[in-house]
Amino acid sequence: MYFLIQSNIYSDPDHYKVFDALEELNIEYGVINISPTADQFDFKTDRKDVFVYGSVTIARLAKQNSDWYPGSFYGGNHLYEVYSQHYGTNLLNHKVSVHKISDEITWKKGEEKFIKPYNEAKIFTGRVFTETEWKDFVFERLENQTNRITADSLIQVSEAKRTIKEARLWIVGGQIVDSGYYRLHENAPFEENVSREGLDFANEMIQFFNLEIAFVMDICLTDEGWKIVEINCINSSGFYPNTNVKSIFKALNIYFSN
Repeated sequence: MYFLIQSNIYSDPDHYKVFDALEELNIEYGVINISPTADQFDFKTDRKDVFVYGSVTIARLAKQNSDWYPGSFYGGNHLYEVYSQHYGTNLLNHKVSVHKISDEITWKKGEEKFIKPYNEAKIFTGRVFTETEWKDFVFERLENQTNRITADSLIQVSEAKRTIKEARLWIVGGQIVDSGYYRLHENAPFEENVSREGLDFANEMIQFFNLEIAFVMDICLTDEGWKIVEINCINSSGFYPNTNVKSIFKALNIYFSN
């Protein structure tokens, strides 16, 4: 398989690992730069067995090349409105409301809310906000004309919930090919590897609804057990320091070459 990799990914300090992994695996790849505001990209190849990796922009634009396989998995079942119908209460935030970022949101005194982008996952990082933090955030982002956030950008809002530890799982062909914690909260004992209970939960969810041939699932342990934090497109999901990038791209190459 041929991998097309976006090189100008400055927000992910571990992005360089993909080039090291492909070199070590002796897998053919090409490199491309794409502007965040691009509406198309021009890359010539006779190959049809192409997999793209980089930003949301390349993942979205690669859908225009319908003859590439696997190309990009952007959209489709990755939308919250789709996968929430299947995972239901297994989601950390299964009750959400959708608004424009410029809409007024009702807050209770001292309340915190979890707010994230609704359909453009990477325009900002979802997190817990207080009312003041959110209003300041919205004002600054709408004033900054260099980002992709507009007054009509959609957000989803839900109750803030306590998580104990959070992990990212990379899934190819229904199998977890890599997993690792990206956040251990205070009082959570250190674990080098994701617990068997967490992996069992994820495998149960995959069997329940295998969202795509290849995708990324973030899970967390809560006071109510394991939950899904969110689903991410594998073509634009970032690495963490403990991500085994070589294992991921080896699995992708083997699966889609067969």
